[in-house]
Amino acid sequence: MAVVINAADVAKLRRVTLAGMMDCKKALEESEGNFDKAIEIIRKKGQAVANKRADKEATEGVVLSKVTPDGKTGAMIVLNSETDFVAKNADFIGLATKVLDVAIANKPANLDALKALPLEGGKVGEKVIEYVGIIGEKLELSYYEKIEAEHVQAYIHPGNRLATLVGFTKAGADVQVYKDIAMQVAAMNPVALDKDSVPEKVIAQEIEIGKEQARRDGKPEEMLEKIAQGKLTKFFKESTLLNQDFVKDNKMTIKHYLQSINKDLTVTDFKRFTLNL
Repeated sequence: MAVVINAADVAKLRRVTLAGMMDCKKALEESEGNFDKAIEIIRKKGQAVANKRADKEATEGVVLSKVTPDGKTGAMIVLNSETDFVAKNADFIGLATKVLDVAIANKPANLDALKALPLEGGKVGEKVIEYVGIIGEKLELSYYEKIEAEHVQAYIHPGNRLATLVGFTKAGADVQVYKDIAMQVAAMNPVALDKDSVPEKVIAQEIEIGKEQARRDGKPEEMLEKIAQGKLTKFFKESTLLNQDFVKDNKMTIKHYLQSINKDLTVTDFKRFTLNL
């Protein structure tokens, strides 16, 4: 005797899985009304679709950042999709938000640890695959970073394609101060915190670029090193956060701006991620 699948059961399965109504009905029919088996059928469908779309590029998506209620830990995640249309889908953004909430609650050490954390009866990584079957595109949880500090500020640029996290040495300043720096990182894209934290490889590259530019300008060979060092100093000024001019007041650097608020206030670390804008 065939099991009768009623609309209430279909609606319940949809609430749990977010799969389409017809997919939910078919899963319940295939499982003969067994709710847990129906969920597993939908998950397997997601894996099957994921396998078929494994060679597709997932370069769209969302970048989200958030801070714990105590303000001392911030997390950032990137969930990729194939198309911008899906990146704007409410279910897709909802999944990314759930993953970020898991990261905030558990503070995992790295991306693999985040994927292994529980989410809605499975693991984060499994839930992403499950949504592949629901949404029909390749999805990829590609990035996760966290910052721990006395105060952490998150910023998400409108459109969810660019986000930042910034850690500070002291809490208690006006929240706008922290927001200003998080937005500075978003706007000015510094390569490092200060001169000392610029990787040696980047410094060597900038020196070579400076020499080559001077050489093309016809400068004498014995002057190339000095000219390149001058360009490097300019690079440090423009590309390291604490030495950049404050975008709201270019008469002072970020370092001096923060010291004007509190002599012990500075940035300990920052993260920035952007999808192609």
